[in-house]
Amino acid sequence: MTTRQLPLDGLKVVELGQLIAGPFATKLLGEFGADVIKIEPPGTGDPLRKWRILEEGTSLWWHVQSRTKRSVTLDLRSEEGQEMVRRLAAEADVIVENFRPGTLEGWGLGYEALSTINPKLIMVRVSGFGQTGPYRNKPGFGVIGEAMGGLRYLTGHAGEPSVRVGVSIGDSLSALYAVIGTLLALQERQRSGLGQEIDVALYESVFAMMESLLPEFDATGQVREPSGSALPGITPSNAYRTCEGEYVLIAGNGDSIFKRLMGVIGRDDLANHPAMAHNDGRSQHANEIDAAIEAWTQTRRRDDILSALDDARVPAGFPYTAADIANDPHYLAREMIQTVTRADGRPLKVPGVLPKLSATPGRLGQGGPSLGAHTDDVLDELGIDAATRDKLRQAGII
Repeated sequence: MTTRQLPLDGLKVVELGQLIAGPFATKLLGEFGADVIKIEPPGTGDPLRKWRILEEGTSLWWHVQSRTKRSVTLDLRSEEGQEMVRRLAAEADVIVENFRPGTLEGWGLGYEALSTINPKLIMVRVSGFGQTGPYRNKPGFGVIGEAMGGLRYLTGHAGEPSVRVGVSIGDSLSALYAVIGTLLALQERQRSGLGQEIDVALYESVFAMMESLLPEFDATGQVREPSGSALPGITPSNAYRTCEGEYVLIAGNGDSIFKRLMGVIGRDDLANHPAMAHNDGRSQHANEIDAAIEAWTQTRRRDDILSALDDARVPAGFPYTAADIANDPHYLAREMIQTVTRADGRPLKVPGVLPKLSATPGRLGQGGPSLGAHTDDVLDELGIDAATRDKLRQAGII
């Protein structure tokens, strides 16, 4: 029985990054067949190994972020380590890095140097502010990119301190742009035979998601403000309290959906009001509409509300917790709850693979590798014999 070929089978990717943005991008590439060689510092490894909740000294997040990868320890500050990267680059299709701009150049590993060795090489560079511009040398984590990109100002309630999204959304968005850039560069390489650099900035990845924020300011001078759970200018779309103090999310902002929603809550007067026939008119009456909806939800249990709205084909839901996700029949039916095996053989539930391809779906692979688990294998593939590897290991280079 033959194994179905994946879209990126045969693609060799070297990951020089750490933590979130760069490694998340290579995770996605690895799930669709790329051979991802993750370079980590000897002794300590990627700091993500110690982030969030740890079990037996290793982050549980690690088994999501680093599945399908091969771990190689290498001291990039040493001449020997830099030479190993050059040898890897000579055979690689893609290098992904998320150091501060100029770091690789200081080690003689910038794109100009490596593309001389391998003109087909694609280098994906993820940083806080990009490879150019007055802020290029500033350190920038995802939360700073989210702030500068405009997202952080909008989170929370008016007049209160902004709050962060509960996940590293700026890093993850940047990773998606990094993958898109990689695929575009691979397509171009088929025509030209040459690689190129891909410059992804965290703040720009967030800014690209900000919809009409900028044109609204440019045309009208209006600065969009935080709005809590509502979506200003799109009505109704909000969170509404139930009789048990929970919340349901209702999106009745389509014209026909709004009429069906008003029918469910017994407000035909609003459904048939000429001023509320379309979104622009409804937005002028957002407070009135939200009050009518919550007057109905506050007298009912969450499940009863959702059942009634489902019957009326009105989009509605509630904020899922991890427990809700793990037990949801739709998640399970679409295979979005999967299991990986950790290095010690224990199973662990993790998110499934996206996007879903009908003919060549991605692979889940094993859990995150132990530090340096594949160092000998990868260096052996480069033609470095066991005696040399022993010397490198004794010197702390691998």
